[in-house]
Amino acid sequence: QVQLVESGGGLVQTGGSLRLSCAASGSIFMINTMGWYRQAPGKQRELVATITSGASTNYADSVKGRFTISRDNAKNTMYLQMNSLKPEDTAVYYCNIVTIMKVAYWGQGTQVTVSS
Repeated sequence: QVQLVESGGGLVQTGGSLRLSCAASGSIFMINTMGWYRQAPGKQRELVATITSGASTNYADSVKGRFTISRDNAKNTMYLQMNSLKPEDTAVYYCNIVTIMKVAYWGQGTQVTVSS
């Protein structure tokens, strides 16, 4: 079994910051790509940012320059530093990992709410 535990969500005012964490544990052979996705009410889940085992990153245009994804491979943990938050960033944020065997796992989600 693989478990992904997310933390760090909450309520913040426009312009504020939050830092999300995702800790992976269990029968993980080797993690390749880690990523954050989000889903706002009534909308489809969308990519926020990904980071490979080699630390290559990819961001959605809507968060470039405001969000920073990072990972600690030794701890199987990923982070998302979110700055200059906007009301449109309000969503449930999900942690995702893909192993080198191309198996994907999802976290349970953490709510981020940005008030105007």
